[in-house]
This record gives sequence, C-alpha cells and structure tokens, in this order.
Amino acid sequence: MADQKEQKEQKALEHLRSRIDAVDSEIHSRLNERARLAQQVAQLKTSNALDGASPNFYRPAREAQLLRKIMEHNQGPLTDKVIGRLFREIMSACLEVEQAVSVVYLGPEATFTHAAALRHFGKSAKYQPMTGVSEVFRQVESGAAGFGVVPIENSTEGMVNHTLDCLIRSPLKICGEVVLPIHHHLLVNRDAREDQIQRICSHQQSLAQCRKWLERCWPSTPHAEFYSTAEAARKARLDPTVAAIAGDMAMEHYDLVALSSCIEDQPGNQTRFIVISREAALPSGKDKTSILVYARNRPGVLYRTLEPFSVHDINLIRIESRPDDRGDWSYVFFLDFDGHEQDEPIKKLLQSVEKTVLEIKSLGSYPRDVFE
Repeated sequence: MADQKEQKEQKALEHLRSRIDAVDSEIHSRLNERARLAQQVAQLKTSNALDGASPNFYRPAREAQLLRKIMEHNQGPLTDKVIGRLFREIMSACLEVEQAVSVVYLGPEATFTHAAALRHFGKSAKYQPMTGVSEVFRQVESGAAGFGVVPIENSTEGMVNHTLDCLIRSPLKICGEVVLPIHHHLLVNRDAREDQIQRICSHQQSLAQCRKWLERCWPSTPHAEFYSTAEAARKARLDPTVAAIAGDMAMEHYDLVALSSCIEDQPGNQTRFIVISREAALPSGKDKTSILVYARNRPGVLYRTLEPFSVHDINLIRIESRPDDRGDWSYVFFLDFDGHEQDEPIKKLLQSVEKTVLEIKSLGSYPRDVFE
C-alpha cells in the first residue's frame, strides 16, 4: 500500500514538473519575442531620428506606467512588488537590446546608492561609480553618462546638502526617484570574534542613524567615519578588529557576516534618491515636481510663497530653506509637490507663485517611485 502511495505521489510530482517545464518554455519564447519587438522599436526610432541625432530609448514615464499597470493587474500568489521587480529586469534586458543605458552613481560599489540605481534601472544597465555627488552631475552634464543617481534625503537625518547645492547650480533635470528602505547591520570578517572588535566604522550618516543603538550596545568602542559604508565594509573584510555598519549589498559583496542586524534607530528608516538627466520626463499619471524658489528675506515671504498651494489644492510634500549663496540676504526654498508641470493645475500654481518671488527654477517633474 505504501509503495502504491509513493508511486502515485511520484506520478503527480512528475506531472507538475512537466507542466512547469512547459511554462518555462513558453516564458522563454515570450521573452525573446519581447526582445525582438524591442529591436524593432529601436530600428524605428533610429530611422526617424532627425539629422542623425541619437534617439532617447529610455522613457521614465513609459516605464513607470508599464510597471504600475503590471502590478495593478497582478493576481498572485507572487506579491505586486515581486512581480514589479521581475518585470523591471525584463524591461532592463530588453532596453539593452535597443541601447544600453549608461548610469553613474555615488560610489563605490555596494553602497545604498548603488542598490538604488540597480532597483531603478535593473541589472542590464551599464554602471560606473563616482567619488562624489558633484562628479555624478559633471558626468551627466558632459554627456559621458545618460543618467546619474544620488541621495537627496534621509527620513532620519534630513536633506543631503551637497546634492541640493549641485541642483542649484546644474541645468540637469530630475527624471525619477527611488525610495529605499535602509537597514543597517554590524558586519565583521568571517574569522573575527566579537571580543576582538576595537573600532566601528561607517559613513557619518549611517553612524548617526544608529547612534542610540551604538550608545546602548557598544558604548566604549570608538567610531571612525569613512567615505562610504562600502569602504567601511572593505576595511572590515581586511581587518578582524574592525566592525562596519553597512547594508545587505555590502555584506554580500565583501563576504561579511552580521553580528547584529537591523540596528538603525528608526524602524522606518528610508533614503530617497533622485535620478538626474539632461532631458525632462513626460507625465506618467502619478508624478512629483521639484522646484527652487528664490525669495527676499522679508516678513511674510514664506506665507505668500505657500498660500497658492492651498488656493489651488496642490499637495506640498516637502519644503527646505537654504541661504542664497549670492550673499544678498535672499533665501532659496526647495519644494516638492504632487503633479507634473504639464498639468493645468500645476501651471496655474506656478504662475501664482511666480508673482510673489524673485525667481523660480524648475528641477523637473518625474514619476513617483512605483515601489514606494
């Protein structure tokens, strides 16, 4: 009787595996069909390009719309985000068939910025790490790279001032965003022992985001600031007396182990990254707009700047103020709000704001992060 039951189960298992093989074959065929269609799109765009200009194959709004539609129509059992990320890689691979996307990011490899770039563009893009935020901007401005990825704010530590300064000076546009959950781990060499640790290393932002945990769990161990979490992880890989605070990607890249996991003080810790480009993004249906507003330091200036948002019923997401480096006691306000510059309500809003300030600089309208 037991043998018959085993034979029956084995037959059912073989039947299911046969069905899986058939589905895999169909997926394989459909993926190549999609790639061939992508090739035809590339040929059509190239033949229609004016004066031999190189067409732009990557369309942020188009990709955001496709991913949202795919996730909205998902019926499980795979989650919406898993389906979205699978299709992100499919779209990334098919885009490479058209034209490889070149992306620079604040490096080195295995940082959170690197992880954000991979999540936005997929693994088939061509990546190059840069040593600073300003270098990312220069590479994109010069045309050496098509896109750049840099951090702009953290939910615990606030805005990244260097990125804001570069946005003030640069003609580039924000064409996308990535909101990445940030989980920090205390990482060590596989051969290290906990009682050996003499120093804890990381980027200053990561140390700040784990300050309370460090005071509670490692109160007498000195800290050292490194250029990046990845550099700290590399140091831990080479030195068993060093522990690094870094994320999953650095742990895997440098073959480290975690003494403690998810040590960030705020459980909902997130960092927002922006994608910069020489070209503006078209409307996707769920967009954000970022602007810089220059205003004189006079009573009521902030009220007059913000009042049109209430009048036109526009959701203001963030406001950040900085002194204007021109030195005339003016201020620069960095504003994020819902909507696209091509939307009629946003056009009316900007016309109203323009009447009350010295100058408005558009930083771009772009699709909201589809995985947020």
